[in-house]
Parts: sequence; structure tokens; C-alpha cells
Amino acid sequence: MRVGSVALVGAGPGDPGLITVRGLERLRRADVVVYDRLVDRRLLDEAPRARRIFAGKARGAHALPQEQINALLVRHARRGRRVVRLKGGDPFVFGRGGEEAEALARARIPFEVVPGVTSAVAAPAYAGIPLTHRGVASSFAVVTGHGCASERGRPVDWARLATAVDTLVVLMGLERLAEIARELVARGRPAATPVALVRWGTTDWQETVIGTLGDIATRARRARLEPPVVAVIGDVVALRDRLAWFDEQTLPLGAVR
Repeated sequence: MRVGSVALVGAGPGDPGLITVRGLERLRRADVVVYDRLVDRRLLDEAPRARRIFAGKARGAHALPQEQINALLVRHARRGRRVVRLKGGDPFVFGRGGEEAEALARARIPFEVVPGVTSAVAAPAYAGIPLTHRGVASSFAVVTGHGCASERGRPVDWARLATAVDTLVVLMGLERLAEIARELVARGRPAATPVALVRWGTTDWQETVIGTLGDIATRARRARLEPPVVAVIGDVVALRDRLAWFDEQTLPLGAVR
């Protein structure tokens, strides 16, 4: 029997229009689509004949364990099917795409990786925050806010990151926001450092909360923010006052997001 293939496709940060041309091409040719929780369902309409399998994950609630997802991709490919693993953002940016690629490589399944627009860059951009800006920031880092000790990764070294780069982008860090802010301040980042929390970036539900390391956790609680949220830490956040293009585009005249 002919062996199929798997495409690990980044669906982008939320807005379905931000998927890449190649990703859309692979999706339209798919026999099976295994998709994540944050994938816009309108993208599934691009694969009307494909079998759809939900493999979404939220903290503490996984539709399928990662090992089962890996086995699922291998099984369908071995049956000669063209499989698309549709993942929010980019497959290789905290998407566990590397683990899936390893499983496919071990099983000798042909695969490709189609990069996607990561929310780490897109959510700040839609909030009017460039991660680098001449005279303000010349470096940035993207980190997970999860405590990695319980997983196979290493814990984030906040002591090194606190002052190593100009802009910090934290994904999946809302639940530990107060702890992260305290750690950064304790390691040398000024408490007055601007912080932006962008929820559901690039979508019609986008909202942004602005504060500082000293008060952002309190502001997030008052705003009753829930995931998914991208946190941006650094002086570039102040540029939002002039560059919040998406807010002006999507809100009624005179409204405030």
C-alpha cells in the first residue's frame, strides 16, 4: 500500500486570513485534518472532503494525549492518506510540532513543516506594538509562561532573561503572571516596565490590557482576562498609544478597547 504523508501546518494566530498560501494549499488537498483548539473553524471549510479529528488542548484538559496524537498521524499516513496536522500559530513555536516530527521520522513517514505566523509576533503587531523599534528595542525573546519542570523541558531561566533582551514575549503565562512579574523585578527589571496583555490577538474579540510589571497582575484580575493571552514586556509597549491600528479599524468611532 502507498504510504501517505503528513504536513505540520501552522494555522496562524487566529485570523484565518493569516494562514500561509502553502498551508492553505496543503489543507485543500488533505484527506485527514487533525486540528487544535485555537484553530479558526472556518479554515476547516477549506478541506470539505477531509475527515476532521479534534485534538485540542487546554491547561488540564487534553482531548488526546500527545502520544495518541503522534500515533494517529502515523496510522493515517500508513493507510496512504494525506494528513494535515493543523496547529495554531507556528508548529515549532511551543506547538509540540518537534515531537510530532520526531515520531514521524522514527516511523519513516514522509512529512513537511509549513511554518505559520506565530501569535508571539502577530498579537503584539495587531495591538500596535512592534517587538523591535529603532532607539527603543533591538532584541526580543519568546518564552513559555508554563512551569516546564513538570514536562520534558527545562524551567525558564528568568534570572538570565530579565535583563538580557529589550522585549520579552510570554506565551501561556496568564495563570503565573504575578509570579513572573515578581521574578523579573527581583532579577533586575524595573517595576515600572510597561506590559501589555493581548487576548485573542488578531480576531474580532481582541482586547488589550496595559500596565506595568508592578501592577499588571492586578489589572488582569480586574479585567477578568482568560487565555489565550500574549504578554509583551518592555518599553515598546508605549508605542501602542500611536500605533494601535487594529483597534481603530475594528471599533466604532469613539469607542475604547
